[in-house]
Amino acid sequence: MNILSIKHLSVSAGDKQILSDINLDLIAGETTVIMGPNGSGKSTLSNVLMGHPAYQVDSGTITFNGIDITAAKPEERAALGLFLAWQQPREIAGLDLYPFLFDAHKALRTGRNKSLPTVFQFKEKLDQETAALQVKDDWSHRNLNQGFSGGEKKKAEMLQLALSDPLLAIFDEIDSGLDVDALKVVGKAMKRFKKKNKSALVVTHYLRILKYLKADKVIVMAKGKIVASGGPELAERLEKEGFTDIEKL
Repeated sequence: MNILSIKHLSVSAGDKQILSDINLDLIAGETTVIMGPNGSGKSTLSNVLMGHPAYQVDSGTITFNGIDITAAKPEERAALGLFLAWQQPREIAGLDLYPFLFDAHKALRTGRNKSLPTVFQFKEKLDQETAALQVKDDWSHRNLNQGFSGGEKKKAEMLQLALSDPLLAIFDEIDSGLDVDALKVVGKAMKRFKKKNKSALVVTHYLRILKYLKADKVIVMAKGKIVASGGPELAERLEKEGFTDIEKL
C-alpha cells in the first residue's frame, strides 16, 4: 500500500519552474532516500509535500494515505500525519519552546479527533523524550531555536517529531551541520520513530545517516526531475562517484 503517491507534479516559484513531472510512490512502512546535487529540487519537493505557500503547484496531484492533499493547508497535512524536519530550523524570538510544543501537540490531537492530554501527562511525555535525546540543559525558559546550536536545533526537531507521532516523516538534510555525537543522537531518534512501522522520506547527501535508517529505495534528482532510482547500492555508488556523471545512471 502506498502512503504517498505523487503524479505528474510540476511546481514553480514566481515565474521559475523548479520541479517538472515528478512521479513517485512511497510504500507504507518503508524508507525512501532522495539524493542529488545542490539545486536539484530535493528540498523544494519536501516543502511542497508539506504545503509551503511559497510554491505553486502548476500540475499534478499529491495523495497521502488515500486522500488528495494537493491543495490542503500545512496544518491539515500535519493532522493527517505528515511531518517535516527542517534542514535549517527557524529561530523565533518570543515564542516559548515548551508552550509551543504543548499547543502544537494539542492541535494535532484535536485534528485527529483524539482526547487532549493534561499538562501533567504532556510533561511526563516531554521528559521522556528530552531524556532520550540527551537534552541536558533546561529548555523550559528558552524560545524556539533561539540561541540553539546546530545540534540543539536538530534535537528540537526530533523532539517535535516524537510529540507529533506522524505516519510519514520527511527529513530534509537533517544530518547537515551535525558533529559525530549529535548525529548519533539524531540518528537514534529517527530509528526510534521507524521502529513503530512508520514511513520516512530522507533527503541527504551522505550515507552516514543511513546507518540508522535502512533505505528501501533510493531516488536521484537533478534539475527538478527524477533521473534514476534503485536500491541501497545506488546510494553507495553515488557517495563514491559523486554526481558528475549523473546522466549515466
